[in-house]
Amino acid sequence: MEEKLAAFRKLLEIMDELREKCPWDKKQTIDSLRYLTIEETYELSESILQKDMDSIKKELGDLMLHLVFYSRIASESNAFDIKDVIDNITAKLINRHPHIFGDVQVKNAKEVHDNWEKIKLLEKGNRSVLSGVPAGLPAMVKAYRIQEKASGVGFDWDNPEQVWDKVMEEMNELREVVEQGQGHKNREDELGDLIFALVNYARLIEVNPEDALEGTNRKFIRRFKHLEEKAREEGRPLHELTLAEMDVYWNEAKQME
Repeated sequence: MEEKLAAFRKLLEIMDELREKCPWDKKQTIDSLRYLTIEETYELSESILQKDMDSIKKELGDLMLHLVFYSRIASESNAFDIKDVIDNITAKLINRHPHIFGDVQVKNAKEVHDNWEKIKLLEKGNRSVLSGVPAGLPAMVKAYRIQEKASGVGFDWDNPEQVWDKVMEEMNELREVVEQGQGHKNREDELGDLIFALVNYARLIEVNPEDALEGTNRKFIRRFKHLEEKAREEGRPLHELTLAEMDVYWNEAKQME
């Protein structure tokens, strides 16, 4: 523990020195760091998807620097400092884990999650369970979080089979509006309903849809790059290959996985 505290203290000392002496660090503001933090978060996500532990370690360090940087900037106007940040999260963790730091009994991880959402609602005095979902989240992630929060207060399906029926219902409705030649808005609405239902189904079978889709994206990229490589080996532009030829190389790529 002492080594960890010493390492963190050293980081704080370095941040102080950079803020006082480095021209670039001196000119940064909370606003100017924002887009850099978003970039660092995506880089961490990429490392996690690649399961590269050394890269994850480095990206976590970059994010930690940003947390310290924001806190140092805020301390200059007496808004808050790193101690306030740590005290806040410590108090939150204690309050939201009454089954560890209190006398609440829980049976499983779902009850822990549901308690967390209920306590969070009381803490913030939110009018809506859904007010804690950031408006700027990507739509897939937002749908998942909306459904999680609704589930936390008991608004949920009983089993995945019910949701699968809903998926098929939405699929048929989408097909109907397309076959009837209905307008773009109707097609968009029905497609949105179908995707939302699929996200719900993914949640109930304990699959994160964002991870699943990203996995498929990466799989497609690997296979498509194999097509491109084969076309180069033949000395032909990719668009000159027939679909049948592409299918051969696509299946070849599948077998290599």
